[in-house]
Amino acid sequence: MGEFDLIRRFFQRPASAGVDVGVGDDCAVLVPTPGARWLVSSDMLVEGRHFLSTVAPERLGHKALAVNLSDLAACGATPRGFTLALALPRVDEAWLAGFSRGLLALADAHGVPLVGGDTTQGPLNICIAVFGEAPAGQALLRSGARAGDEIWVSGRLGDARLALEVFRGTVVLDGAGFETVRAAMECPTPRLALGQVLRGIASAAIDVSDGLLGDLGHILAASRVGARLDLDALPRSAVLAAQPAAVQQECLLAGGDDYELVFTAPPGARLPDVGVALTRIGRIEAEPGLRVVDAAGAPVEHGLRSFDHFAS
Repeated sequence: MGEFDLIRRFFQRPASAGVDVGVGDDCAVLVPTPGARWLVSSDMLVEGRHFLSTVAPERLGHKALAVNLSDLAACGATPRGFTLALALPRVDEAWLAGFSRGLLALADAHGVPLVGGDTTQGPLNICIAVFGEAPAGQALLRSGARAGDEIWVSGRLGDARLALEVFRGTVVLDGAGFETVRAAMECPTPRLALGQVLRGIASAAIDVSDGLLGDLGHILAASRVGARLDLDALPRSAVLAAQPAAVQQECLLAGGDDYELVFTAPPGARLPDVGVALTRIGRIEAEPGLRVVDAAGAPVEHGLRSFDHFAS
């Protein structure tokens, strides 16, 4: 099977609303919404670095798009299209069928069309660029947090990292527990609906991809503020809550791969109900730095840091 046959069979789709020209030409032609601004993000997934070789291709297709849509969610954007650049060691039709099925199922669920990309031979590498829109001046950024704002997070944290520790052999879980955390690791949910309704409410936002400490730290740096984070308030599954305290701390604070939204909002802000739990986990302070405390307000020493591609 040649490159263009591969594209036509697994990734060619009819043009959709907002797309004048999609897959099959030198460039996609998208139709902007009057008064909106484009938001663009790109993420690369490399085998052995971002995902295990044992992951099911359907789940890998889902995650490859989900992690990119999560960036749009963090900015309050509505997705409008995406491109896929895919390096494959060889043409494996069964793998491609599963990968494209997972990828396009998530795309259809959020009404975001595949509009172009590239394929080549090489080590397995997936690079997706997403294009979204938000009304002018309404995109959520990292730089708007102010002293006194409350810090909130969606969903729960730490399960993806716990699954990784099972794969590494440092944690043992029963079958049901492992499947729960493995699903969190391999099939994250991009919080697009939440991000869109937070426009005009949240003062700053980011998605948790590399770990809560580091990602919240990006908000603090961009906003030039500090924060107090309540370790005991961090939402976690029953599976993670059954682990030793040190394992819980590492998964919650430095785990990453959660793709939940962390955002700040003024006290008393009326938060929307979009079917996902929201938990208040701390407060923005004027004093620089990120201080982790327990329920009694006592400092928690941890020595943890978030994932860094070149330092880890």
